[in-house]
Amino acid sequence: MSPDFIFTVVYFLLSVCFIYPPTEFLTAGVTIEHIFSSVLGNKHEDFILYHIKKSCIFLVFYSLLPVGYIFFSNLLGYANLIIDMYSSFPLLSTCFYIFAIVLPTASIYEILNWTRNNFEQHPISLNVSKFANNNEDWRFVARNINMEFRSVNKICLQTSSIITVIVTENWILKISPLTIHIAHQSDTSLVVKEAHTYQLSPNDVPSTQYLNIEVKSARQGVEPFIIRINAGDFKDLSDRVTRNITILPNVKFHKNVIEQFIDVFKETVKCNPRYENNEVLDKCIGCMQVNPNIKINKSCEDAADDPNKCMNCYCRPMWCCDCMAKWFASRQDSERENTWLNSKCTCPMCRATFCMVDVCLLSNAEVN
Repeated sequence: MSPDFIFTVVYFLLSVCFIYPPTEFLTAGVTIEHIFSSVLGNKHEDFILYHIKKSCIFLVFYSLLPVGYIFFSNLLGYANLIIDMYSSFPLLSTCFYIFAIVLPTASIYEILNWTRNNFEQHPISLNVSKFANNNEDWRFVARNINMEFRSVNKICLQTSSIITVIVTENWILKISPLTIHIAHQSDTSLVVKEAHTYQLSPNDVPSTQYLNIEVKSARQGVEPFIIRINAGDFKDLSDRVTRNITILPNVKFHKNVIEQFIDVFKETVKCNPRYENNEVLDKCIGCMQVNPNIKINKSCEDAADDPNKCMNCYCRPMWCCDCMAKWFASRQDSERENTWLNSKCTCPMCRATFCMVDVCLLSNAEVN
């Protein structure tokens, strides 16, 4: 493998890390935002101006990446790959050189247009100006956003290393490297469109879920946008926004770890042996809403050296599967969620030890 190829791969990886910084880069402060912090100033003093400056810096940086590759490959003596490529594919190489020159030229021209009249034509300024009423200047709206951002009464959700969602008393802001999507809560609807589930490990009880929420403003000219958040942040978001968040009927997601565990618990119980029951039962003593549908009945085989062996439970069926799952989860170590499925619990009534294999559905019962 030639040194020129290795240089190309390293340059590409470093470029990706600066465009989409991983946790290690963020922790070490090796980001464009941190490097140019002296130019950007303090975001708490002027939030909108800070992000206007940041978008200009990011645009220039992105456009200089091809030129940077050519410059550093020649400076460090790794230009053989470019020379070989030019010999084999002259048209492709010529296009690359033209692209490397045109891209930063076009970005600088665009930034010059943005900076005219004190950033009047910048995309962020144009987005802010859509919320100006009665011929107000966009700076008046910007000052209102700046003031609310300085307030402690807001939430900031870091949805990725480059995207942040901020919800203040009146504003919903989605911040990306080059722009800010803005919506005013008074005329905005929020709809959960999709829920994506990712199982990080087969043994993990909690899976990771992300929600795609459409933020749609009724104000003319304001384009709807999607915010993608972790399902665990949904409650924080719903508590902060003043509008109800609509969840489409086909979207199912877990709002917390307990709800995730209940689904896994019920799927596990369906695979266990059934328990024959002919008794007439009262309502579940946990929720008093549905009939009991499970019975703790020792079905597992304990290890010979297990000091905490499962026991027979002689209680009559009194619980529904949901309530038993909540009871089981409440007796586990909240800091070790990945061990819950293999853990044990005690019967709420007689304190007999049981595991999930011992939770049996009644012969005439079903669980949703």
